Amino acid sequence: MFALSSATRVFLLPGVTDMRKGFEGLRSLAEHRLNQDPLSGHLFVFCNRHCNRLKVLFWDGTGLWVCAKRLEGGRLDWPREGEAIQEYTIQQLTMLLDGIVLKQAVEKKWFRRRPGEERK
Repeated sequence: MFALSSATRVFLLPGVTDMRKGFEGLRSLAEHRLNQDPLSGHLFVFCNRHCNRLKVLFWDGTGLWVCAKRLEGGRLDWPREGEAIQEYTIQQLTMLLDGIVLKQAVEKKWFRRRPGEERK
């Protein structure tokens, strides 16, 4: 299995992804469309046209995982094509998967250092 921490970054590809893509197709999207290293240990999340299916690409140090989810009812609030690439936290991904519209959610401002960010 794999473990997620607060240092794990989550990248969402806005718009539609062909859910027939497997390991190599999703890896290529992570490299070329998201401009990220798919072997970084971060999560790369992709969604279909109807916003009711998604796939997650993840490197655990020994190999790639591709996980899939199909919603039995409802749709995800997914960023549209042309919107900026989304970087979420694990907590934000959890809220998105729980059906919370993140654009309407208010995040309380408090100290939070991003991975790689230096002290001021």
